[in-house]
Amino acid sequence: MFLKTYVFIPIWRVWFYILIALTIVILFPFLLVSISKKEWYPQFFVVARVWATMILFGMGFFPKIKKEEEPDTSKSYMFVANHTSMTDIMLMLYAVKNPFVFVGKKELAKIPLFGFFYKRTCILVDRNNAKSRKEVFDAAQQRIHSGLSICIFPEGGVPEDETILLDTFKDGAFRLAIDHQIPIVPMTFHDNKKRFPYTFLSGGPGLMRVKSHRFVHTINQLKDDKKNIKEVVRNTILNELQTPSI
Repeated sequence: MFLKTYVFIPIWRVWFYILIALTIVILFPFLLVSISKKEWYPQFFVVARVWATMILFGMGFFPKIKKEEEPDTSKSYMFVANHTSMTDIMLMLYAVKNPFVFVGKKELAKIPLFGFFYKRTCILVDRNNAKSRKEVFDAAQQRIHSGLSICIFPEGGVPEDETILLDTFKDGAFRLAIDHQIPIVPMTFHDNKKRFPYTFLSGGPGLMRVKSHRFVHTINQLKDDKKNIKEVVRNTILNELQTPSI
């Protein structure tokens, strides 16, 4: 137990960051070309999925995905999931085939190498800045009109208290989905907190279960319906976390 906790796990967790950098370096030419034009984003997304797959399996993570409904690759969706780990980004890329754009914290753009591509391909938000939030809606609208989907972790970040099963949801994802009348795809990540939590001397390789739930439709829904839709989505994910069906 001592060797596992104080030797193997630290080395394995450091390997995670080395692997991120190493895979970006390997894929760098393809990533660089694919971000050179906005209309080439779908090609970038394919390369990003390869990158995510290399990270997951390189860490000894084995995704298992169950879908109640299959997204149409010709349509736009709002993908949302619980947020518990840095591996959520990789698992979302692995689990979803529809090209989507992340809406995420601008602070991640400061990460060396990763941040270079992050700030050029994602929609960055400063949640303390009202102007930034407005810019997010404008940027998301452009992506949706170009046929892309959007992905948001509606908790707004990973809860500092790891005992919290599912934090409260922020409005952004649901407002965007209603504004653009696109279906919401709730997704439950069962094992990411166990596999790679923020507590350094913890985690380990193993199964990563994903449950993709039935779509929550927003056709003919208004802004006043936002609260109800948000609760429906949150309860769907929470119920799956409490009573896994996969």
